[in-house]
Amino acid sequence: MRPIAVLTLFLSLAGAKDPEGQESRRRPILLDKSGGFTVGGNIISSPTFPGQTLSCDHGYMEYFIPWKPRKTSIVMWHSSSTQVWQNRWDGGEGYKDKFLRRRYPVYLWDGPRIGRANWACEPYTYVPFYRDQGNFVAWNFGPSFPNFWPGVQFPTEDEDAWQQATSSRYIEFDTVKNVHLESQAAAVAADSGKLGDSIVYLGNSASGLRAQMAAVKSNTTNIKAIVAYEGYGYVFPDTFNITGGGPFGPITVPLEDFKKLAKLKAIQYVWGDHRDETFPFIKQARQAAKLINQYGGNAKLFFLAKEAGLNGSTHSAFADLDNEKVAGLLEDFLEENDLDGYRREVGDDISDLDQEWLDSYSP
Repeated sequence: MRPIAVLTLFLSLAGAKDPEGQESRRRPILLDKSGGFTVGGNIISSPTFPGQTLSCDHGYMEYFIPWKPRKTSIVMWHSSSTQVWQNRWDGGEGYKDKFLRRRYPVYLWDGPRIGRANWACEPYTYVPFYRDQGNFVAWNFGPSFPNFWPGVQFPTEDEDAWQQATSSRYIEFDTVKNVHLESQAAAVAADSGKLGDSIVYLGNSASGLRAQMAAVKSNTTNIKAIVAYEGYGYVFPDTFNITGGGPFGPITVPLEDFKKLAKLKAIQYVWGDHRDETFPFIKQARQAAKLINQYGGNAKLFFLAKEAGLNGSTHSAFADLDNEKVAGLLEDFLEENDLDGYRREVGDDISDLDQEWLDSYSP
């Protein structure tokens, strides 16, 4: 009998905060396997030392496969660091574990030149870019540093939470070239079959644009849906009267490539607080969704406050203090679009799974 990897996480044991006392009622996380692999990239030869090469510009995918998984893989694509998917702002449970508990295979993606995929095929120079205060505003914690929005879903009295959030950010390459570099590697990952044949790309901020471009570049139908939390940048057909922009879009592509977005089961653009209809990226999202739907697609904007009564959402609602409720909305989205099935028939009682594992496992 092949042994399985088991990860049973209880917040009381980990020492994290659980103000609602829900932790004891959560199912444990049972993993069949976990690991990581690189994907895409190039191999370049040294101009100075004959026979010496460098493998570079690949992406890195870390994976967690539950015991008795669902059929749909969720790829969590950050625009800061993978940490934003791993924990809530206060250190509580993040999206990764929330969806592993729901038995979805979870993949954490670092695109080329980012995080754990930082071998670049081109030289670059790192210069400190003083971003802390800019992060505060960009992530919608408040109108100016250090003034939080009233009722924001962030632990405003916890100085360490703020420091953890801003310290966890990677170097990012916000260029049009990098949009294409990352999205090409993500398309290769989707087409490789290593993520399965039912994939949902979760994006946030600039990665929302990259996820759309990955679907455009993919040569299979493995990508089934995209959910972008406050996506910055959208894709348009080159037949539409819009001027292509910089690293935050808009990006124009041939019409036939654009139509690939209309073939996905669903696209959802999720927005938090303090974003009205004059916000440029909401205007772009509405235009893009309308065009996708004109070609038979299923693209919608979803406002957490207006449509779900969730107030105080930040730029990364999946890391907010109420992220369990936000996760519930994603769970609804997956169910509504028939993306919640299992690879094989399985009951929903975790005690049965526990017992089956105990009965079958032999060290």
